Amino acid sequence: MAVEVEIDIDVLKSEIKKTYASVSEDPGRDFIFPTGRAWAEDLGYPPELANVPETAVESFAGVANPWQLGRLAPGERVLDLGSGAGTDSLVAAQMVGEQGAVTGIDMTLQMLTKARTAAAEMNASNVEFVESEAERLPFPDESFDVVISNGVIDLVPDKDAVFAELFRVLVPGGRIQIADVTIQNPVSAEGRRNIDLWTG
Repeated sequence: MAVEVEIDIDVLKSEIKKTYASVSEDPGRDFIFPTGRAWAEDLGYPPELANVPETAVESFAGVANPWQLGRLAPGERVLDLGSGAGTDSLVAAQMVGEQGAVTGIDMTLQMLTKARTAAAEMNASNVEFVESEAERLPFPDESFDVVISNGVIDLVPDKDAVFAELFRVLVPGGRIQIADVTIQNPVSAEGRRNIDLWTG
């Protein structure tokens, strides 16, 4: 069941891009959410985090640890939904190895630039980063074995569209490892219109 949101979606996306461009360009700034390597370590990220360049990890803004749901297998094809500066994609690239492939998507160009730079620093040839929005993935059906995502789906108003796309691009029997924010009580109409609550 879709929830009607009385907010201009284009304005919302623009504000989200601004917020995460800021995380990319000024990662040392204080945000209303935690960021950086120390935060990923506090969340209990796997040992592969140590090999991810600071270029990526300094802009890490995940909300929890999707790796608590399990490790990836060598050779798997992975989609990182909302890859940001690439931390989770680069952890995944190490897990799946040279026979596997990781595709990170993000709508923030500054984050994509950082992710590509970090992948080059790591010599990670099994990962690519694509500009895209979660509701319209530019991939054929059944393209991925696993979808990972950390703190992204909560930012998208049309969650039905996101999940429809995830199920479309997953192979039968594929899996989703999501770390995200949920709420226990309905949000007021005023709250749904407050862009600051969506972006932070």
